[in-house]
Amino acid sequence: MKRLWASWLVGLASCAGLVVGGTDAAEPASESLWDLARRQAGTHRFSTLFTAQDVRDRLNTEAGLNAAVDWCKRTGVTKVYVECFRDGYQVPRALITNAMAQLRAAGLEVSGCVTTTRVGKSSTGWKNTISCYTDPATQQRLKAIFEYAASLADETMIDDFWFTDCTCSDCDAARQARTVRIGDKTYPVAGDSWEDYRCELMVQLSRAYVLEAGRRVNPRARFIIKYPQWYDRFHERGYEVVRQTADFDRIWVGTETRDYDDRRWGGTVQYEAYFIMRWLGGIGGLKCGGGWYDWLGTTERTYLEQARQTALAGAPESLLFCYGGLQGGTGPKNVEALRAHIPELLQVAGQVQRRSVTGLAAYKPPNSHPEKEAYVFDFVGMLGLPLVPCHQFPAHAPAAFFSVHALKDTQLAARLPALIAAGKPVLLTDGLAARLTNVVDLTAPNVHVLSVKGNPRSLLGLTQSELDGLRARLLEPLGVRFSAPNRVGLYLFKDGSWVVENFNDQPAEVILNGQRLSVPARGWVDRWQ
Repeated sequence: MKRLWASWLVGLASCAGLVVGGTDAAEPASESLWDLARRQAGTHRFSTLFTAQDVRDRLNTEAGLNAAVDWCKRTGVTKVYVECFRDGYQVPRALITNAMAQLRAAGLEVSGCVTTTRVGKSSTGWKNTISCYTDPATQQRLKAIFEYAASLADETMIDDFWFTDCTCSDCDAARQARTVRIGDKTYPVAGDSWEDYRCELMVQLSRAYVLEAGRRVNPRARFIIKYPQWYDRFHERGYEVVRQTADFDRIWVGTETRDYDDRRWGGTVQYEAYFIMRWLGGIGGLKCGGGWYDWLGTTERTYLEQARQTALAGAPESLLFCYGGLQGGTGPKNVEALRAHIPELLQVAGQVQRRSVTGLAAYKPPNSHPEKEAYVFDFVGMLGLPLVPCHQFPAHAPAAFFSVHALKDTQLAARLPALIAAGKPVLLTDGLAARLTNVVDLTAPNVHVLSVKGNPRSLLGLTQSELDGLRARLLEPLGVRFSAPNRVGLYLFKDGSWVVENFNDQPAEVILNGQRLSVPARGWVDRWQ
């Protein structure tokens, strides 16, 4: 595989089989992104969304439709999702059916979308955006929206506002009564917490007024639930990933990490996109359709990093949200950067999908509580520890990482000692170690404690010498030695292939299995066996 090389790395790279960021010279020089994207659609697809407002404002004329088609083809987008409802606005049938027909005629695959914002009675939480779904009139409005959506398309995605945070008197009474009511039917709730009530409410509402209602209108109707990127808070607002993933035809994953230092949107490290994509991919299996990222709070570098993490995590599709938003702000520059790297991203996606990952199992049971360690997995991944996210206890993992999330597993005290006794390197957060004192013997030499101190962000301050020592112990059973500064990700595959990505603003000098590498600032290096 040939790529453009930094001149001073030519000799090293050609001997080692390395690939250092850049476009893929093996692709025909004359091939357009549109032709390349269509040829590679079975490996990885790029798609976009036209919001209901985009349909109203941008797809309402022949010129607007032509501009949209041209943009899609120049961006390698081969599939579009055309939304019929968002923010209380429903697109008229004549307008949306014409737009869908014209987009199909241009060679694009077309599906539908619904964003459940301003559906009816406002939530007491995120007012004027999220709804109170205990309210009967709001339930009926929701049902009508999905009946309409099913009449327009055989496949409909639900954007990640499909939750509730309402605490009104009606919701509170239902919570205390431990009863969910959908139309004239009632369902018992296991407990009286808000998460118990909301999860049961959203599961039953999805079944009755999304899936069943839509399929009565269109027996071919399929529905995709898109999960947000805030995975540690899903259950608090009604996302129940096990049952909802089982119920829906497909799932989608929010991989919009944005810029860590952005004043409005920041605080999420780049590795989160990889972690959540792999974690939900493990739960959804073949139902997992792809990732979704946007331009908000990004630069060209962070936008491209979202794309890389989504591809590295094995997503079969990347949805670029959204067409209208990408026409302004940082959108045009982000798209320009993405276009330049699409050949490379498709190449990497193809390599990833032929392989299985290996590394430290990172155990997050569904509906687990983060306590003071929210999103700790994302920060651990930034330390150059190759994580393998999992939702079931990793009894056979070569090494494993556990946080307080693992306490959701009622069998943890019985399962963890067996892993330790097998001599597997085990890394625990200090928060979990404290909770297991006098419960599990943690004195074995293969047990290591990571000092999080209730602040996962503090892990970004660990020095290279501290990290090198930690990696040496944890990666030993994998036969891997890795020396690198903080904010450098390592991705390992069972056949010996690997990727190293540098999230620093300076080049990173790393040593992998005795081989010295220079990873460009905000760039990556890979080797495929």
